Amino acid sequence: MNDTQKNSIRCPHCRKLVGRDEPRCPYCGAARPGAPWKAIVNLGGASLEYHIIPALIYINIGLYLLSLLLYSASLNLMNPLTALSPSSGSLLLLGASGTIPIDRAGNWWSLVSASYLHGSLLHILFNMIALKQLGTLTIQAYGARRMIIIYTLTGIAGYAASYLAGVRFTIGASAAICGLIGALLYYGKSRGGLFGEALFKQVIGWLVGLFFIGLMPNINNWGHGAGILSGIVLGYAMSYPERRPDTFLHTVGAAFSIVLTLLVLLHTIASSLWYRFFG
Repeated sequence: MNDTQKNSIRCPHCRKLVGRDEPRCPYCGAARPGAPWKAIVNLGGASLEYHIIPALIYINIGLYLLSLLLYSASLNLMNPLTALSPSSGSLLLLGASGTIPIDRAGNWWSLVSASYLHGSLLHILFNMIALKQLGTLTIQAYGARRMIIIYTLTGIAGYAASYLAGVRFTIGASAAICGLIGALLYYGKSRGGLFGEALFKQVIGWLVGLFFIGLMPNINNWGHGAGILSGIVLGYAMSYPERRPDTFLHTVGAAFSIVLTLLVLLHTIASSLWYRFFG
């Protein structure tokens, strides 16, 4: 790494590369883009871009392992679709969504927690690969703050639509991942150019794969569809840094998304462990 790279950062407002000691961003005019306090106020600055995807993956893996340990899991290694499947009791305690958890137990918070639960080893493996690839693309297009807002809100929208459609029991990160697909579809069409067109074609490939997955039994297509549509809407509503630099509202929205998710997951982990071992 040369001295120029060491002294460069991404402006917290427009995400363009600027000198760390610049008095003002030459692209968006923000004052002192490299100031240390801006990294704190702007939710970690560039570090959020590097850590948010691994953090989401680790949380998903951690909850998957916990779901296997709470109650006896189904090994069933002969069938890859159901190998290492958590019991429905574990998933219910940890925040599965649908009409059963919401209507019978009042677990409205499951609209958040269900995005972090998975029903088999293949299920979580596929979703984490998709999250790594599509999440990274979304950060490149929208920045980390808008990405976590899109991921959180479209996951909620997908499970809300599933509930309204009468889906009884549902889990998985795919509704939120479909939200990223929707936002990237909007970005690719809106931005255009070589990069926009290439990104749009790449995401269309994910849509084709999603269509064939949707033909399989027990797939929550309501969640997928609502995730895609809400991702398009949020992509349009929030725009992207090339058109509208990050604002205080983006920072607040990202902070709210992170805090809401952490509070819900801490609640569901604590309550499930209490019920399992002391209830």
